[in-house]
Amino acid sequence: MAQDLPLTEELSAVFARMSGLLLSEETVSTAVRLVTSLAQECIPGTVGAGVTLIDEAGGKSTSAASDPVVERADNVQYELEEGPCLTAFAQRMLIRIDEIETDPRWPRWCRAVQPLGLRSVMSAPLVAGDRPLGAIKVYARQPGAFDTRAEHLLMMFGAQAAILLANVQSFEIARRLSDGLKDALRGRDLIATAKGVLMAREGISEEPAFTMLVALGQQEQKTIREVSHGLVKSTIRRGR
Repeated sequence: MAQDLPLTEELSAVFARMSGLLLSEETVSTAVRLVTSLAQECIPGTVGAGVTLIDEAGGKSTSAASDPVVERADNVQYELEEGPCLTAFAQRMLIRIDEIETDPRWPRWCRAVQPLGLRSVMSAPLVAGDRPLGAIKVYARQPGAFDTRAEHLLMMFGAQAAILLANVQSFEIARRLSDGLKDALRGRDLIATAKGVLMAREGISEEPAFTMLVALGQQEQKTIREVSHGLVKSTIRRGR
C-alpha cells in the first residue's frame, strides 16, 4: 500500500476484506492466514508477518506465517519460551526491536534468529474486549525499519484483526456445537428406532429392548449406536 496515505485510508480496504470473512463463514485457520497476509501488505517495510493465537491454557493453538523465515523465527520463540511475540501477548503491549543483534531483552531468541537475516521486529497483542487472543508480528531485514507511525498502524490493525478473529472463533465453536448436537440427536433417534424394532420383534417393552442393545454391544464390542445402526439396516434389507 502507498505509504503516503492517511492511516484511515490505508486500513479501510484491509478492514473491508476482513469483514467479508464472516459473510463467507471462513474457518479460524483461513482467517489467521488472511490477517497475516494483510499485515505484510499494510505495514511499510515489512518482509514477513505472522499471527499466533494462544489458547486459555497458554499453548499455541493456531498460527500462520507469510514465509518460512518468519515461521522459523516464531517457532524459536515457542521453543525457548521467550521473545517479543510472547511478551506482547503476556503484557498486552506493543513490542518493538530496532536491532535484533543488540537488543538485550531476549538474548537467547535474538542469537538464534540472527542467522535468518532479520534485523527488526514489531509485535502487538490481539485483544478482543478483555480477552487476549494472541499476537501479531511483522519482521524486516533492515535495522530501525519501524517507527512510531508503524507502531500506531500495527496497533490499529491488531485491534480490528482481534475482533475479526474472536468472531470467527465464536462462529466456529457454535458450528461445532451445532454439528455435535445434530449428531447426538441423530444417534438418539437411531437408538430409539432400534429399540422399536426389538420391541416389535421380541414383544418386549422399551427397557428390556434397551438392555438387549447394551448386551449386543458388549458381545460384539461395539457402541450402542453402532449396534443400533446394524440392527436397523438389517431390518430394512429384510423388509425390501
